[in-house]
Amino acid sequence: DGPAAVAPAHREAEQCARALTALGRTGTGAGTTELGYVGLLLGEGRRHHVSGFVENQLGPVIAYDQKRGTTLLPTLQAYFAAGGGLARAAEELHVHVNTVSQRLDRITQLLGPGWQEPDRSLDLRLALRLHRLSM
Repeated sequence: DGPAAVAPAHREAEQCARALTALGRTGTGAGTTELGYVGLLLGEGRRHHVSGFVENQLGPVIAYDQKRGTTLLPTLQAYFAAGGGLARAAEELHVHVNTVSQRLDRITQLLGPGWQEPDRSLDLRLALRLHRLSM
């Protein structure tokens, strides 16, 4: 973007390096979108980072729903709102528990294993909330 963009990019890189150290990720690299919610707080262009964060976290699920007309995103929202309870999520969605289970299996295929781990699920829940706010 030219010389004017160097100083803000350098500041952001320094902030990311400090955040990685604070998170115990010394020796790794990451930009603001890979740092999850921490990256949202660091970025110069926060609005850009919010959309990048949502895309980074939920992009495959959003794209799948848009392409196929499915409801994986609402299933993910209901699952988290139910505290991970399949029966409560099924009740909220007015579907059978097996349907929720099958949808969650598809979400695992799209997001990869580990999306239910505490740190990753926090990022996903925040991304879901931000996505709802941006609609």
